[in-house]
Amino acid sequence: TSEDCMRVKAQKLQEDVQMLFQTFTSVVQKMNLIDTLQRLGIDHLFEDQINTAMNEIHEKEFNSCSLYDVALRFRLLRESGLRVSPDVFSKFKGKDGSLSRDIISEPRGLLSLYNAAYLSIPGESELDEAVIFAGHHLESMRSSLNYPFSEQVKRNLEIPLPRTLKRLDAPYYIAEYQQEKAYNTTILELAKLDFNLLQRLHQEEIKAFCQWGNDLYEEVRLTYSRHRIVECYFWSYTEYHERHYGDARIILAKLLVLVTLLDDTFDMHATLEEGWKLNEAIQRWDESAITLLPEYLKGYFVRLMNTFREFEDELKPDHKYRVAYSRKAFQNLCKHYQQESEWFHSSHIPSFEDHVGHLRWYSDTICRFTYGYG
Repeated sequence: TSEDCMRVKAQKLQEDVQMLFQTFTSVVQKMNLIDTLQRLGIDHLFEDQINTAMNEIHEKEFNSCSLYDVALRFRLLRESGLRVSPDVFSKFKGKDGSLSRDIISEPRGLLSLYNAAYLSIPGESELDEAVIFAGHHLESMRSSLNYPFSEQVKRNLEIPLPRTLKRLDAPYYIAEYQQEKAYNTTILELAKLDFNLLQRLHQEEIKAFCQWGNDLYEEVRLTYSRHRIVECYFWSYTEYHERHYGDARIILAKLLVLVTLLDDTFDMHATLEEGWKLNEAIQRWDESAITLLPEYLKGYFVRLMNTFREFEDELKPDHKYRVAYSRKAFQNLCKHYQQESEWFHSSHIPSFEDHVGHLRWYSDTICRFTYGYG
């Protein structure tokens, strides 16, 4: 089939690109190669090679005076979880400790600094200042920049590179990459093939997932709930777009659909007493708890129990423990929805600290769902 031919060709191209990790010997060459693969969305094909190269980049002394290269190295290291100090930017500062105006004439360096500085950690005020400095000057020069760099600046000023959804940004860079001075035809062809092959897979998945979701909504009959099947798959897809994360992608998407139904029940329909009963049933996590529930929630509760059981059946024996963590996160999430419901029904306005703690916990729960199956 045409897809089989595409796979064979992609495999050959992958082998050719893999050789570049041996061909390129300098730190700058390897950094640019890794950056290109990441931005084209094909870094998942070279995880071992990239990890090895990043450790080499981290260990080797680097004394470049190029703002672009220094900032690129800083960003790549931090994204890889490797330690690097913001002191590497000291050489680009004036006597007063602020960034030198000399670097304003380096738009590529400024954009590299801008994206790198978004990987600051609390207390690194110099990086926060770098974001403001670089962002201001990039904005002022936007109209004078040439394509495709002008488009990259526009996108990154809206959403900096470390915060972009890589799968969504990849098509833009695929279109722009061949305008780069040092673009590689093999890398570009592989990026196009891999994107199209994955797109076919995702299209097949979303078709089956929509059928699952429609059957779920038909079964539980919670007509007040938002129909967010496609959005839930999209959320999961942006976290796990790679082929080998297929199971994780679908499990997370199903979890998000179940969470949406739970959220809408507490927010839009359940009385305070019904919310208490639903929360108690979910905390007990036993099918016998169905007797606690009003009739309209029984179908949802049964489907919830069955879906988690299906997750466990689908996972390998040494991965089944992950379902227990997801179940606990789901139970804790239900507690917090119940807390919000109690605030609402008592007309209580929570303090700022309560809101922050609530949001922080909610974010942590979603992270547990998101990374539990990766």
